[in-house]
Amino acid sequence: MLTLEEELLSVEIDILHRLVNYPLDLNAMAVVTNLYRASQRLKAKMEQEILSKYNLSFTAFSILYDLWIWDSKETRELAVSAGVTVATISSIANTLEKKELCKREVDPRDRRLVKLILTEKGRAVIEELYPKFNKGEKEIVEGLSEEEQKVLTRLLRRLIRKMEGNE
Repeated sequence: MLTLEEELLSVEIDILHRLVNYPLDLNAMAVVTNLYRASQRLKAKMEQEILSKYNLSFTAFSILYDLWIWDSKETRELAVSAGVTVATISSIANTLEKKELCKREVDPRDRRLVKLILTEKGRAVIEELYPKFNKGEKEIVEGLSEEEQKVLTRLLRRLIRKMEGNE
């Protein structure tokens, strides 16, 4: 059985030493901080090892993936999905359009509404890229048993639903 000091990451030990005099919910802090740390490392790993070969950021990949799954998406929906602003989506869409991976379509009834549509070139790129991305996903979780992966997935879904106000 590991002691608390052996189980914690070194950064967590530093944080606990610094925050010793604050009345905090340390369990909540540990969950959220480690969730953030894991997501940032996941993003960096995928960008460095896989997406850089396609000259794509994680958010650009996320946009292509969403367009691949749903054919087209309104920029506001893409912003929510990627967790970024509409301005960020617009900027990335400019880059993806220059690469001919997607195109914009303005709603004729409301010019403020803009959809992004995956091009054939974009489809070819994401269909080549995604199996490599999924291999990276597999490498990230390979230290967890199948049951641990299922439990973690269920817990993350609960957190997502809570943050979206659906629980």
